[in-house]
Amino acid sequence: MLAACASIPKPQEPVVVPGYEGIQDGAFFIEPVPEQYLFESNRRTEVAYAGDEAPGTVVVDTYARKLYLVGEGGTATRYPIAVGREGLSFRGNGVIGRKAEWPSWQPTANMIRTRPDLYAAYAGGLPGGLQNPLGARALYLYRGGRDTMFRIHGTSDAASIGHATSAGCIRLFNQDAIDLYNKVPTGTRVKVRTEAESLALEGPQMIDAYGRLVPQTPENIAKKQRDEIAIAKQEAQDRAAFEKAERKRLAACDRRGIAPEECPRPVVSGTSVTVGTRG
Repeated sequence: MLAACASIPKPQEPVVVPGYEGIQDGAFFIEPVPEQYLFESNRRTEVAYAGDEAPGTVVVDTYARKLYLVGEGGTATRYPIAVGREGLSFRGNGVIGRKAEWPSWQPTANMIRTRPDLYAAYAGGLPGGLQNPLGARALYLYRGGRDTMFRIHGTSDAASIGHATSAGCIRLFNQDAIDLYNKVPTGTRVKVRTEAESLALEGPQMIDAYGRLVPQTPENIAKKQRDEIAIAKQEAQDRAAFEKAERKRLAACDRRGIAPEECPRPVVSGTSVTVGTRG
């Protein structure tokens, strides 16, 4: 009776990080970027900049997975990026030859030839929109007056930012792609660093226990080892809790005389466990 009078707890509102709020952009609503993807350096930040490029230059570092818009007085705006296979094919200088809002996309002939299962359906092109892999904005890199096929663009796949990806060029959160698009005009110089340039300016990088790129320091190496132990321990605890719950559920089915097809058994594959009906 008393419990019936207790207040019902309100669901916790997701944390919205400033600069990554939801945006109504023309006909499309861009969802806010979930807080868990905006870890540490994986968000737009004003930083000190040690490179020698002129203010207004866009600098892409595919090894450190960072993009810089160089500012005045040794500063820059740093954006986190995801890097696909196509993003690794260009080094050196170019210019932004074209810009587009909610760009259409068409796979290259090579993409269709190598992965027809993924790309053949889009051979005629895909209109701009939330499901388009170029996201809300695209900047097209040209060299010598010709399109290099190197793109800096948005994405709705927020989880990919800061990681290597199987396809695509240089991805940003849609909010960052819009921010960069609004700041750089057509004709802006773009510098894509070599590995040697990246090492000289950013230092060596490493993948941490969560698949994120971080500076390779003794502290981060030790932290990765600790995190891997903690992750393995948590996975073991989760697996034990799942197995205990499954035993209780199956025992309850047996006590109640529930037929096996109405009480699906767990299907074990390697270290993962899913629930499904028995064949």
